[in-house]
Amino acid sequence: MKVRIVFLLIFALTIASCNDEDDNVNSEYTATPLELEIPPLFAQKILPPVIPEDNPQSVEGVALGRKLFFDKKLSADNTLACAGCHSPASAFTDPRQFSVGIDGIAGTRNSMPLFNMAWNYNELFFWDGRSASIEEQALAPVVDPIEMHNTWSNVAQTLQSDGEYPTLFEEAFGTQSIDSVLVTKAIAQFLRTLISGNSKFDRYMNGNEELTPSELNGLNVFLDENRGDCFHCHGNPNNPLWTDNIFHNNGLDETFTDLGRGGVTGDPREFGLFKTPSLRNLIYTAPYMHDGRFETIDEVIDHYSEGLVYSETIDPLMKSVDEGGVQLSPEDKADLKAFLLTLTDENFIDNPDFQNPN
Repeated sequence: MKVRIVFLLIFALTIASCNDEDDNVNSEYTATPLELEIPPLFAQKILPPVIPEDNPQSVEGVALGRKLFFDKKLSADNTLACAGCHSPASAFTDPRQFSVGIDGIAGTRNSMPLFNMAWNYNELFFWDGRSASIEEQALAPVVDPIEMHNTWSNVAQTLQSDGEYPTLFEEAFGTQSIDSVLVTKAIAQFLRTLISGNSKFDRYMNGNEELTPSELNGLNVFLDENRGDCFHCHGNPNNPLWTDNIFHNNGLDETFTDLGRGGVTGDPREFGLFKTPSLRNLIYTAPYMHDGRFETIDEVIDHYSEGLVYSETIDPLMKSVDEGGVQLSPEDKADLKAFLLTLTDENFIDNPDFQNPN
C-alpha cells in the first residue's frame, strides 16, 4: 500500500512538472512560416540566404522583431531603440558620424547600414567581424555601456511585465517566458527581411531600364583595373550584394588607433582592416568609412583617386598607393559617381514593412 502511494505521488509530481514545462515552452508549436522575398537577380546570381535551422522565419517572429527593433524599452532609460542608430530613412544607418548612447556618449565608429544581411556568407558582422551571426550581433548594443547601457535581465523583466509582449512571444515562439535568446532571434528575423534589390541598376540587369552614357562609362571605370579598380572588393554585376563582406585596409591611415579586425583576432597582419560595406543606397548612408570621416561620395572617390596612404597592412589591391591612388580624370570621377547612384533603391527606404509599427 505504501509503495503504491509513493508511486502515485511520484507520478503526480512528474505530471505537474511536465505541465509546468508545457506552460513555459510548447515544443510542438510552429509559427506561420514566412519565405523571404528574394529579388530575381539574387536568385540568379548568388547562393540562397543563410537562415539558421533554430530560427526559421515566421510571420509572427518578424512582426515581433520589428516591434522590438523600434521599441525604446530595450534601453536602460527607455529613450533609445535600435532604430535610433539605424534609421529606415538612412538605409538603416545613422546620418551622424558617430551615434550617441543614452548617457550622451558618442561611439567611435559610424553605424553600419542594415540590409541584405542574410547573404553575408562568412557570418561575421560589425565593422570588425566580432559577431558570428545576426542573432549574436543583436545582443551587443543592449549591454554596451555607450549605447543602450542596459542588462538583458532588466530587458527581459521589462518586456515580461508589458501588457503585449508575453502574448507576442507566445505567438512567435510558443512561450511567454522572455529572455535574450528569443529577443535577439526575433530581431534577427526582422533584419533578414531588410532586402534591397530594386535599384535602377537591378532593373537594367533585368532588361527593364537603360543606363545613360555617363552611367555606363561609370560602370566601366568601376570595372577597369587601370581606372577605378573598385570591383575586387565591391564585386561586379554578377554580385548584386556589391560587397565581398571581407576585411580590408583601404589606405586610410598610416597608423591606427582603431585596430579593426586585428583588434578582434590579435593578429598584427589584420590591424586596420575593416569590413567592406555594400555600395547600395550610398545616397542615403553618408557619412562614409568605418569612422564616418567622409561626408560625401565625392570625397570617397577622391580618396581612392589621390588620397591613399601607405601602412604595413594595406591591402595589395591598393596597388596604386605609391602614386596616392588611381588618378581619375574629372570626367571619370563624375561618371563613376553617376554609376554608383544607380545602386539606389528608393523602394527599400519607403517600404512600409520596414517602418515603425508602434
